[in-house]
Amino acid sequence: MAVAAPPRVLKGLVLSGGTGTRLRPFTYTGAKQLVPVANKPVLFYALEDLVRAGVREIGVIVGDTREEVMAAVGDGSRFGARVSYIYQEQPQGIAHAIILARDFLGGDPFVLYLGDNFLPEGICEFAQRFGGDSANCQVLLSAVPNPQDFGVADFDGGRLRRVVEKPSDPPSDLAVIGIYMFDDSVQEAVQAIRPSRRGELEITDAIQHLLDHGAAVRADVVRGPWIDTGRAEDILLANRLALERLEPGVQGSSDGRSRLEGRVVLEEGSRVENSFVRGPAIIGRETRVVNSYVGPFTSVYHHCLIENSELAESVVLEHTTIRCLDRRIEDSLIGRNVCLRGGRRRPRVYRLALGDFCRVDMP
Repeated sequence: MAVAAPPRVLKGLVLSGGTGTRLRPFTYTGAKQLVPVANKPVLFYALEDLVRAGVREIGVIVGDTREEVMAAVGDGSRFGARVSYIYQEQPQGIAHAIILARDFLGGDPFVLYLGDNFLPEGICEFAQRFGGDSANCQVLLSAVPNPQDFGVADFDGGRLRRVVEKPSDPPSDLAVIGIYMFDDSVQEAVQAIRPSRRGELEITDAIQHLLDHGAAVRADVVRGPWIDTGRAEDILLANRLALERLEPGVQGSSDGRSRLEGRVVLEEGSRVENSFVRGPAIIGRETRVVNSYVGPFTSVYHHCLIENSELAESVVLEHTTIRCLDRRIEDSLIGRNVCLRGGRRRPRVYRLALGDFCRVDMP
């Protein structure tokens, strides 16, 4: 009787070196992968997803923001993994990152995960499937309403034939989402391709090389939502999805004049004074909410002050002060070290996209 081969042990390769131009001004002073969703950097969701899928050795591609990323992630022990860092001096494409990581990968199969992806349902079933068979590549897809803006899968029957980059006439609505699984055959592919018109080694070209040379390439559609958190509105949507799964917990304090309703998290050192926090919402460590309303689907990061103001369906980054606004802030992403100050009349509505170190006075 033939004995089944043991499952392949996968490594992880996470890309965290992009410049985040679509998230400016928020990314002028910080890594886009460290923008918080429900008070947790987006990158952390990717690392946790890999660990849940059984990946324990993870290489992180870093660029100009490497010191910030390395300080946040550390050696990986907080995630139950061992993390190595691989420096990419200039963003030269996803396939180029695989070339840089060759020594780390050492010929092992791996999951390539773009660090700004948000996939609430995770990759466990796909990683287990890839680890248990002999496929050379597995590409994850998601149905999108605007396939012309993505790399799109083109099928011949049920077989993936090619991936078309941003087609004017999309052959399907299934976009390549930035999570891939490869065995070592991809190394030959990334060496064989040439830079695209934008000067990068494209992962879609490497996948096409595998297809053209008879490799076993499988495409699977993910369950549930997928978000590429490259824009402010994507961060707000990911924040909403993450907060919907929030487990309430109070490590901070709330005085007798305050009210917490629904799924609310008060992180360590936070204080709610004479205020109403309506969940799902999370108030970060050492943040104060005073004489204010914080509405549902709102995350306020650490060391902030919300005073005499109303806030709903928004994300506020660290060390920001919002005081005495006469209109409610809604559907807004507000950066680090922002000072937003106004009068004392409430409530109307503001919709804002404020980058780091802004100051706005509302007369």
